[in-house]
Amino acid sequence: MAKVDTSTGTYLSNLFNPEVVGDILNQKLTDAIKLAPLARIDNTLEGRPGDTVKLPYYEYIGDAKDVGEGEDIEISQLNQKTKDVKIKKFGKGVVLTDEAVLSSYGDPIGQAAYQMAVSIASKLDNEILGALDKNEKVYEIDHKMTPDDIADALVLWGEDIDGEKVILVDGVGYATLRKSKEWIPGTEIGADIIIKGTVGAVHGCQVVVTNRIKAAENVTNYHIVKPGALAIYLKRDTMVETDRNIYNKSTAMTADKHCAVYLADASKAIRIQQTVSP
Repeated sequence: MAKVDTSTGTYLSNLFNPEVVGDILNQKLTDAIKLAPLARIDNTLEGRPGDTVKLPYYEYIGDAKDVGEGEDIEISQLNQKTKDVKIKKFGKGVVLTDEAVLSSYGDPIGQAAYQMAVSIASKLDNEILGALDKNEKVYEIDHKMTPDDIADALVLWGEDIDGEKVILVDGVGYATLRKSKEWIPGTEIGADIIIKGTVGAVHGCQVVVTNRIKAAENVTNYHIVKPGALAIYLKRDTMVETDRNIYNKSTAMTADKHCAVYLADASKAIRIQQTVSP
């Protein structure tokens, strides 16, 4: 049988090139992870064996305390420790028939790569919030959060209150904050926005609304976070693979990412735990 020359013309093998699709997916993935600016990316785990690794983190120095006139401020030592973190695999796949690829309007392969990127990014955003939900630096309230609560929670940082920071809220929290006299619209923040989609600011915290924050048993966790509080350790970057089904003339395409997401510096995050009776 004569060998087919695929160097010219358009063939499915060219369209489903894993390297090309992988590049598209990785590019879109970076943009799709909404909370990525709060985390640093580290690839030092690549090539290291094991599915559980010890990763460094900064131990919380404790809550601020009352200081009387003429008294010294308590000094705490900042300690770096390690914790065991489980490597997770996030994955998603699609199946495209030849008819969908060759006859459909638009770019079905590009759309598949985009949706897989959004799917994995969504999972990573959920992992980031999950890590923040475990933060032990907590300011507890028994009513709907107000700007005054944010101001009081920031005291937990003591003299480190300055610097860029965001507060992650749900739609209900956003509605309450934007009605307050302390509210600064997003249009007045200028070029210093940390996360795309910032809607405003309160007490120096840029407000970001996310539907991923959900109440559980009347408890809602809001988070004040400085960039670098979280870390995403890559065990293996996004891999794209394809598999051909010669019986029904379709091609499966899957993508997966192996990584660990955790709170690397608890001194840069505060959890506001809101408990409201029904």
